[in-house]
Amino acid sequence: MFSIQPYLNRFQATLQGKLLSVAELLSVAELLSVALAICLATQGFGQDSLADKSWPSDRAPQLLKIATWNLEWFFDDFQGNNRSEVAKEQSAPNRAEWDWRVGNFAAAIAKFEPTILAVQEIEDRGVMQNLTKVLKEQFNLSYRVAFIDGFDTGTEQDVAVIFRSGLVELSRREQNNSMFESKEFYNLSKHLITRFEWQQADRVIPLTLLNLHLRATADAADLRQKQTKLAHEWMRKAIERGENVIILGDFNVEESVGQIKAGGDGMHTILGLDTPNPKDDLIDLLEKAPADKRRTHLILDKQFDRILASAGLVDGQGGYKFKNIEVLSQWNIRGTGADEDHWDTRYTKDYAERDLSDHHPVMATFELTP
Repeated sequence: MFSIQPYLNRFQATLQGKLLSVAELLSVAELLSVALAICLATQGFGQDSLADKSWPSDRAPQLLKIATWNLEWFFDDFQGNNRSEVAKEQSAPNRAEWDWRVGNFAAAIAKFEPTILAVQEIEDRGVMQNLTKVLKEQFNLSYRVAFIDGFDTGTEQDVAVIFRSGLVELSRREQNNSMFESKEFYNLSKHLITRFEWQQADRVIPLTLLNLHLRATADAADLRQKQTKLAHEWMRKAIERGENVIILGDFNVEESVGQIKAGGDGMHTILGLDTPNPKDDLIDLLEKAPADKRRTHLILDKQFDRILASAGLVDGQGGYKFKNIEVLSQWNIRGTGADEDHWDTRYTKDYAERDLSDHHPVMATFELTP
């Protein structure tokens, strides 16, 4: 075991019976500095001691459940922070109505308990914290919020992610000048990138997730095409490297499963099928749902909401293997059936009959591989 005593003895001998010159004082100071550094290092206080410590990632869940849900104007009743007229008009009319929405969305989420839930059409971090608070207090489910302000000033809608474990990083991206000047892309004002890591024994399983809300309406197909090209370009290199990647959200695409084609509404592009390299392709998991269970919209016969996954998450090479995908309309539709008049009665229909959103939640489940 290291001892500092020999250095102290030399120091004492140097001091005995004499005045020290400047050079000798510097020598003594250097001697003590070296001794102290060695002592601290041998006792585990060196500068590399924290770097050498192992910090395991969160434990990998046996079932990884990843869902997307457009919560439809999930805006609280306070309008003081809203600038656009449409945001004010679509906000909850009063506190009682807002509390009803938060409580019932929380109750629905508690039914399927996603590990990660990507949401769209939310106002801000505050409304998501309202939701996670109720999930904890009423259903004993702990979720955290990942959120970064977007730039949709027209509607003030945004996207977020709530999650139970694994988050290590969150970010947004923007076009660089060359991309912007090319006119091949269109900004993604509502998106969020999150990165997760889970630990299984000595293996770390990573996942990069891109949550999107693309431009709506059929006549915006050209803009969606450019948005999907930008989204895929951001993720392309990670997909090529064989990393675990999921792109999900409300794509607002008019193309249903089996109708995807080049130059269409963007699905061909975001799946990577426009490039000559098959290694950057993604898989549309909605294809694996039963044909009569793919509708994701309450009113329209559309498949707006999608979950796309890299190959390793489907074949199990990425640490998790795809198990199934479900459109969970049963947790969105309340009462006797879907409200065809939902857009007109969202805040007036009797509570027992009132459906939650004009979109259904969609969830993909993955099993941990040995």
